[in-house]
Amino acid sequence: MKTDKHITRSHGRMVCRIPLVLTGCAPLWVALVSFLALPRSGRAQSGEHGKELFEKRCTGCHALDKEKEVPRLRGVYGRTSGTVTSLQYSEALKTAHITWDAASLDKWLADPEKFVPDSDMAFQLVRAEEQTDIIACLKQLPSN
Repeated sequence: MKTDKHITRSHGRMVCRIPLVLTGCAPLWVALVSFLALPRSGRAQSGEHGKELFEKRCTGCHALDKEKEVPRLRGVYGRTSGTVTSLQYSEALKTAHITWDAASLDKWLADPEKFVPDSDMAFQLVRAEEQTDIIACLKQLPSN
């Protein structure tokens, strides 16, 4: 009976023989499978994924390059809160003097009302991995 060169019969059962060349790749396969099994937060921060999330979660109110009734978000990373002169900010946000970095944006996105009470931002992101990816996107955007 003809069989595939990697399959043999042993005691009446079909047995797969892994070619020797692939056995040296086993650590690589284990590492790849382990990486793919990690939750999103265990992977590198993804600015590209963050941009997709930004489009889904933030563009109802915000834009990257123009003010709506809220500030543009291009260049927000490193900016001080309440400083876009063409906008009317809440008094709480104007006097908070927060420099927007990863830590402050993380707290802001998780619960704006807790971070800056009376700030007038009603939206929050409850998934930490979404916060991380959106922050990575905002950080990577070139300023205009």
